[in-house]
Amino acid sequence: MLIEMQGIVMDFGPVRAVDHVDFSIKSGEILGLLGENGAGKSTLMNVLAGTFPPTAGTILLDGKPVFIANAQRAMALGIRFIHQELNLCEDLRVFENMYLGQELLNRGRLLNKKEMAANCSKVFERMHVKLDPWMFVKDLQTSEKQLVEIARALLFKCDLIIMDEPTSALSTREIENLFVIMRQLKWEGVSFIYISHKMPEIFEICETYSVLRDGKMVGSGSVSDVSEDGITEMMIGRTLKDDDFTNKEYDGTDDIAMEAENLCGESFFDVSFRLHKGEVLAFTGLQSSGRDQLADALFGVIPHTGKLCVRGKSLDKCTIRSCMKNQIAMVPRSRKERGILTDLSIYDNTSMGFFNTKMKSLFIRAKEEKERFSRQQSALQIKTNDPKNPITSLSGGNQQKVILGRWLEADAEVLIFDNPTQGIDVGTKFEIYHLILRLAKSGKAILVFSSEFPEILKVADRCAVMYKGRVNAVFERDEITEKNLMVYSTGANLEGVEHE
Repeated sequence: MLIEMQGIVMDFGPVRAVDHVDFSIKSGEILGLLGENGAGKSTLMNVLAGTFPPTAGTILLDGKPVFIANAQRAMALGIRFIHQELNLCEDLRVFENMYLGQELLNRGRLLNKKEMAANCSKVFERMHVKLDPWMFVKDLQTSEKQLVEIARALLFKCDLIIMDEPTSALSTREIENLFVIMRQLKWEGVSFIYISHKMPEIFEICETYSVLRDGKMVGSGSVSDVSEDGITEMMIGRTLKDDDFTNKEYDGTDDIAMEAENLCGESFFDVSFRLHKGEVLAFTGLQSSGRDQLADALFGVIPHTGKLCVRGKSLDKCTIRSCMKNQIAMVPRSRKERGILTDLSIYDNTSMGFFNTKMKSLFIRAKEEKERFSRQQSALQIKTNDPKNPITSLSGGNQQKVILGRWLEADAEVLIFDNPTQGIDVGTKFEIYHLILRLAKSGKAILVFSSEFPEILKVADRCAVMYKGRVNAVFERDEITEKNLMVYSTGANLEGVEHE
């Protein structure tokens, strides 16, 4: 064994996050670590990566006990951790981020920027990624930042790479390139612990698996000996069924909640659609299809031209504030960067939509804030020990519910969900799907922007497929199939077009 963790316990005050877990991985092995949000996966890996010492237990490296006091010690032992949440310094260049804490110096004891940038370029070439190491991180897209995090782990020689949701913002092509590199490093003896909620990825890249539930190890073995349903049942302790979604019926009305005509903006052109009350309209497409930019434009994040009407009223000046005032809400992708206010409590994050749209008093009343959270906690089943804690104390799925509750308190009528289950476990995904359907049934108009085709099949009444910035096709519910979505996402239906 390369790594053995024996009887690991991790307590945070009265809360036991990891409960006497035994875990091991061999040299040259790719192991999938699975579990719901809050199951203890990241906590266990943070212990291994030196983020904090365990309350109890022993770690063995090549059969010898080691004490991993901090991240620097972990890196010295050949352990690298690519975290789910991006940990980059926005105001530094790409190569400066990749060498942060391990900078190269020249003979004059000054930073050897040219050599560092050149080495970073070699890693990008190996990954088949076009990135300029001299760019500032703040100028990169989210998917590019994710690639920088991965490249940083590949820059230095290591024996074990821990990947926590590494593909959440990557395109299909970028994921394929990542898997090629992982397989190559595996044959060189590098081990990987791969944490993901995307089951197809686990079955494609991993040889073995380990499953955590409620801080305890509940199963492990060879991936070839288990099914997706089997792993899912281990993760959540019960059986999930698609029956509730298979026979979904359209609950919309003839009332138009939002209408767009010839919208043009960054990376999208001539987009038109009508969204009815009670309808779920999905938009999908590849990473470069303009899907993300369209979602941002509809909430006033980036400018656009064309006509946008909400409940028959034209939004002449489409800004975030005007959208909020007109009862448009957005549950954005990349929660940490775009959705939550990390320095504020769960209470304050829930109330933020109300503060900006409906609050008339100059003062925040604690009693009213508590009532707002209690309503949404009951409706959305938000799990928390203390709503006065920072929102970062919640799992990803519960953070997502808080963001949704924020907009429900603001009485939003049009809800934009942008990759709503990004980085969320399978059990909570089903909860989010049910929430979307319940909101539609109550008369809310819903836009879902997603790259996950199974997700669209579960919730959408109609689906618009984008290709190179334009809507390539619109499918009614009985026409939505994974084959149709893939064909039109890649432009395979267009003759004489260079397909992606």
